[in-house]
Amino acid sequence: MRKSFALHTEPHVADIGGTELLFQPEVMGDEFMDTYAQLRDAQKAKGVDLDDADPSDIRKSVRALRVFLTQQMLPESAEQFLHIDVVKDGKVLKSFQDLEEAEAYAATRKGARIVDALRLPSRVLVDLVEWIVELYGGGGDARPTTSSSGSSTTSRPAGSRGTGRSPSKASTRTRGR
Repeated sequence: MRKSFALHTEPHVADIGGTELLFQPEVMGDEFMDTYAQLRDAQKAKGVDLDDADPSDIRKSVRALRVFLTQQMLPESAEQFLHIDVVKDGKVLKSFQDLEEAEAYAATRKGARIVDALRLPSRVLVDLVEWIVELYGGGGDARPTTSSSGSSTTSRPAGSRGTGRSPSKASTRTRGR
């Protein structure tokens, strides 16, 4: 008996309002679990309670989600996804990749605030995380997508069709051999 396994060779694409983010075609299970554990640990460490949370803690939790996602992305998409702008009066003062550097810079500019260059609703971030867990974590249908001609054929139903024998008689004869 031979079993073939297909591997993804083309990047997974998340199209978010016309912006395409490219994710690695395959992520090894241990690498994925390591990055997932880092996300979980970051969330636990913050212990964010939305009713009582400091906005900075919430921002760091959301940033942890973004970092987790970028660890599965191709470099160009990761850079775009982590891009942070420090904005004042509608103008970008400076751009960063690191949240702490952006916060430090914004703190020295009265009235400046930090915004993600690729602004996304929280629901989209959550959907992206769920999608990534399905793709790389083994949940859902994570097999590569191929054209119908590339798909395997449907298995034949059990029993022996067209022989006039009942499946139980056929299986009894086979067992005796």
